[in-house]
Amino acid sequence: MPVNLPLPDFATLFPIAGVRIGVTEAGVRKVGRKDLSVVLIDEGASVAGVFTTNRFCAAPVQVCREHLATGLGVRAMLINTGNANAGTGADGLARARSTCRALAQQLGIDARQILPFSTGVIMEPLPHDRIEAGLQAAITDAKPDNWLRAAEGIMTTDTVPKAFGTQVTIGGQVVSITGISKGAGMIRPNMATMLGFIATDACVSQSLMHQLALELAEGSFNRVTVDGDTSTNDSLVVIATNKVGHAVIDSLDSIDGKALKNAMLGVARNLAQAIVRDGEGATKFITVQIEGGRNAQECRKVAYAIAHSPLVKTAFYASDPNLGRILAAVGYAGVDDLDQGCIELFLDDVHVATQGGRNPNYREEDGQRVMRQSEITVRVELGRGTASETVWTCDFSHEYVTINADYRS
Repeated sequence: MPVNLPLPDFATLFPIAGVRIGVTEAGVRKVGRKDLSVVLIDEGASVAGVFTTNRFCAAPVQVCREHLATGLGVRAMLINTGNANAGTGADGLARARSTCRALAQQLGIDARQILPFSTGVIMEPLPHDRIEAGLQAAITDAKPDNWLRAAEGIMTTDTVPKAFGTQVTIGGQVVSITGISKGAGMIRPNMATMLGFIATDACVSQSLMHQLALELAEGSFNRVTVDGDTSTNDSLVVIATNKVGHAVIDSLDSIDGKALKNAMLGVARNLAQAIVRDGEGATKFITVQIEGGRNAQECRKVAYAIAHSPLVKTAFYASDPNLGRILAAVGYAGVDDLDQGCIELFLDDVHVATQGGRNPNYREEDGQRVMRQSEITVRVELGRGTASETVWTCDFSHEYVTINADYRS
């Protein structure tokens, strides 16, 4: 069961003018499940993507990068689950391109105007013939209010669909933002298997889109981890359809730019945190806050050392306040000149360690009280400066091992 993650509220999944979504069952891996989605985008939209830093990236990631680099303008996205088309070499690239050509032929556009995405099992040939056979059904199903079906259609080991939306006023016009994501395991984005798609009807210049996508990723998906594994297929795509009648935003430092970015970042963070809350086998949602660092980089090193530690994560699962494990993770995070005498550790409202040692006022029962909660904040004060960073993670349970041991079954 996901940690305090309700089903999406359909009323807040706003249709985005210029975007239609179709979902169907193509039998990519299993019969009787939604596994093929197409996103149709009107001409004139601004689109950018941020992708995995894994050097063994999947074929669709490589094709997406190639197609975006042409500057032709994105008119459609093609998303399949059940097969990641990763670790498939030249054959995988050929199959990904074949699906793009098939969709382009039906839409009457250039194949390079299509972005393909795949998620699922690695090192198995993509059944492109099944995908291509299902395209017409997906196109026929396309409609503006299909966001929830699309969220369901991109799931793999997810237990619930992940979708959020919001609205903001820009230049006197109401702007809508809706996004979906998927992911539960192999999650530690570096731009989680993670896919994210966020669309708005706001007017944004194409020249600004890559920066917007990077900043949204940096403030959300690049702040979550389930198991520390950076997937071969991680992708975040941001779409602005330019349909609302306000002045075009060409700077994120402008009043309108800040308003749009903040609203989109709220959606992105909800999507990213939903992935952690639905982490494979997760029973607890954990916020790791590092404060007093010399710079953001060292704060993130410490945060991820804690968030990735199997010993820390299993202790949280067991509600065992074995909190020396957190201090150990701080110590091996890679901050070479760290002064342990400056370290302060808090577990929610409980002051656990001070000046690098156990707080004389700390009581084991207070630690146990916090550890039994479904949502916990770990706060570490480094005493080195003013930088701070936050990462979201979850615990490790028996179920995580079970899911990943049986994943291909």
